[in-house]
Amino acid sequence: MKTALITGATSGIGKATAELFAKNGFRIIICGRRTDVLEQVKTELSAITEVYSLDFDQRNFNEVENAIASLPENWKNIDVLINNAGNAHGLEPLSEGKIEDWDAMMDGNVKGLLYVSKLLIPGMKERNSGHIVNISSVAARQTYSNGVVYCASKKAVDVISDGMRLELTEFGIKVTNIQPGLVETDFSKVRFKGDEERANTVYQGYKALEPEDIADAIYYCVNAPKHVAISDLTIYPSAQSEPRTVYKNL
Repeated sequence: MKTALITGATSGIGKATAELFAKNGFRIIICGRRTDVLEQVKTELSAITEVYSLDFDQRNFNEVENAIASLPENWKNIDVLINNAGNAHGLEPLSEGKIEDWDAMMDGNVKGLLYVSKLLIPGMKERNSGHIVNISSVAARQTYSNGVVYCASKKAVDVISDGMRLELTEFGIKVTNIQPGLVETDFSKVRFKGDEERANTVYQGYKALEPEDIADAIYYCVNAPKHVAISDLTIYPSAQSEPRTVYKNL
């Protein structure tokens, strides 16, 4: 039975991916910062498959290192790493941006992905097998005003994915970079600091992608034939033509 480690597994795309992989015969390591929610998800998925949970903030390398080191021996061979955890904070021009928001995005979206990957890649190289899926965004394809730092953080994910592919292909490790468009999750609620009314307007007037849509794509990429490697995959809802343009019926 293969083992998949999923960061940001307590909600949205991460949780949907954990559920889909669990239903299809994977053992799951779910990672997140909210202990109570982690335990709830673990209880739900344990009815389907073997589940292990790790509680850490991926922005802190010591926490990441200690968490990965704490895995029991029979959980250390990780076949699939899904770097899903990330965040968006604020929607202001650079001149009015908040340093704490910039740090949260760069630390979570970029450094956190690097921290987790750094600790799991050596084992994959030793086994000459593995698959890393990085969740980027269409924001990496087209920078938009008032979201420059978020766009930059996701562009970094694209570049890191390219670099991983260059360094890891010879070891039999596949790397997939997925760029979702608008997905209806808690993303906007976090970006707007809990303002649910404002967050809800982002998804009004059209059908946004659902977390399960991205989970399906991730599962397809991971389970493609051995000789097939999906390097990059961009997914829009049918109403969205590029990051800044959504056709709504309001």
